[in-house]
Amino acid sequence: MSVLLWVLLLPFAGWAGLRLTGWDLGLYWIQLVAFTPLVAAASPVVPVAALLMRRWPVAAAGALVVAVLAAGVLPRALAEGNPAAAGPELRVMSTNLAVGAAPAGEIAGLVRRLNPDVLTIQELTPDAVASLKKAGLDELLPHRATKPAKGPWGSGIYARFPLRAGSVIEYGNFRQAEAVVEVPGGPEVYVASVHPCAPRFDYKVWCWAQGLRALPAAEPRGVLRVLAGDFNATLDHGALRRLLGTGYRDAADVTGQGLAPTWPAKGWKPIPGVTLDHVLADPRIAVRAYSTHLVSMTDHRTLFAHLVLP
Repeated sequence: MSVLLWVLLLPFAGWAGLRLTGWDLGLYWIQLVAFTPLVAAASPVVPVAALLMRRWPVAAAGALVVAVLAAGVLPRALAEGNPAAAGPELRVMSTNLAVGAAPAGEIAGLVRRLNPDVLTIQELTPDAVASLKKAGLDELLPHRATKPAKGPWGSGIYARFPLRAGSVIEYGNFRQAEAVVEVPGGPEVYVASVHPCAPRFDYKVWCWAQGLRALPAAEPRGVLRVLAGDFNATLDHGALRRLLGTGYRDAADVTGQGLAPTWPAKGWKPIPGVTLDHVLADPRIAVRAYSTHLVSMTDHRTLFAHLVLP
């Protein structure tokens, strides 16, 4: 029986070890590691069984594996403190249009209800730009930096305040729009609409990694930065954890909602939900609130974060 318990423990131990190293080991591990919270939830089964059978070495090793997985996952369900920011507020909304399929009227309606100052859009097509304008988005958020494209590659940034369009981060045809938003009475804020390649195939792994690596690091003494969008990565992927290691704070994680799934949205593929979409804020920015919202015809939930600038 001890041999069987060791065999059952081995996959959990291997998972914990790989996750701990932060090594994005090839296509299949990149896809699987997104489900680490589910694996962490299942991991106590082996050590509990070992305890009941009085197999003490297996129980001890299993408890260590559980501790490693729990340390990586559980903090996301606990709210964190905030820096002492007392400047202007900045409301950020982000949505993936699923190759422009999401109804423009719903997006505009959500903008009216949530009242964001900045909206980042992924999978923005030329037709979607026209539909959003017809739905009144240009009146609600009159300033924009858009890089639309046919297919899933376009993105854009709409803002209530003036902005300066930046260059575009482009790998594997995916265009991640950048802009600097001029917040009235406050500092300028760099914003990126994040959308690296989805690591669906072997040949996509390179552009996924490069697209994440190309995102600017947080600079605590430089311009304020906010990255919002579909990262195609969870907080268990090494590439995203390294970006967070530069100082960014994940809005969902800060508010204790870091385990709330954003993909696939309700009614889509029968896959356990994972958290691929994020709002990352400069370490000097406080996160007052965070929420996700369903929009029809898209497989991603829309994000909303209420930020306070220093």
